[in-house]
Amino acid sequence: MKEININIIKELITSSQIIWSQHILIRMSQRGMKIEDVENAISTGEIIEEYYNDYPHPSFLIMGMTVNNDKIHIVCGVNEYKIWMITAYYPSLEEWLEDLKTRRR
Repeated sequence: MKEININIIKELITSSQIIWSQHILIRMSQRGMKIEDVENAISTGEIIEEYYNDYPHPSFLIMGMTVNNDKIHIVCGVNEYKIWMITAYYPSLEEWLEDLKTRRR
């Protein structure tokens, strides 16, 4: 398997190779997010954490912008053919530093 990077993830979004878990759809509904928000966030986003040992596929935490320019985090599992959407949330300053990319320790 080739190494996954943000460009591969963006290509999977552009080509609609997306599997939406029930969990993310419930969380998005609870948090007032739309599919377009998550897709836009990945298209404009950057990987801020990598979990290469996750099973069954490596997963990534991506920070990007909704269509209304709010910052959100998305967790997704990825291989070279598909992206599995796991969860999405608005990052909190209780857990993240001001840049919303660095966890408080």
